[in-house]
Amino acid sequence: MSRVGKKPVLVPAGVTAKLDGHTVAVKGAKGELKFTAPDDVTVKIEGNLISIDPRGDSKRARAMWGTSRSNIQNLVVGVTTGFEKKLEINGVGYRAAIAGKNLQMALGFSHDVIYPIPVGVTIVTPKPTEITITGIDKRQVGQVAAEIRAFRGPEPYKGKGVKYAGEFIFRKEGKKK
Repeated sequence: MSRVGKKPVLVPAGVTAKLDGHTVAVKGAKGELKFTAPDDVTVKIEGNLISIDPRGDSKRARAMWGTSRSNIQNLVVGVTTGFEKKLEINGVGYRAAIAGKNLQMALGFSHDVIYPIPVGVTIVTPKPTEITITGIDKRQVGQVAAEIRAFRGPEPYKGKGVKYAGEFIFRKEGKKK
């Protein structure tokens, strides 16, 4: 039994949820998101609760039960409050700035790294060493943060690079002379 899947998703006031076959559409103050549930689960909307049940007792059905419930919960949270990821840039001369519809970063390469900001995501740089990514789709916000971090991930000797805010980087000592 899935502990996550057993709990119904509560739809708060101001948010509407519609079911069309296997597709759940959630509309709120920040926008509209859709999720298509796999065939292994059934989705029911009763009042302001969305319940998910497995179809059968297969291993895949039980796995998709909790996963589908979490994805639908993320839709509800996304259209009400949204999601946010913060990145920190460490290193001498490393910085980021918004240039039109692009994020321009100096990360120690011979050229600046230019990242086009995708539709549905907002990127701001409150300081040259901080990047804040916000949006209503949790997957897209996480993917954009991972792509930006991948340009220059944190290295273990001096800690230079792009890292998530609050991320612990295991530091190495280096060679002794």
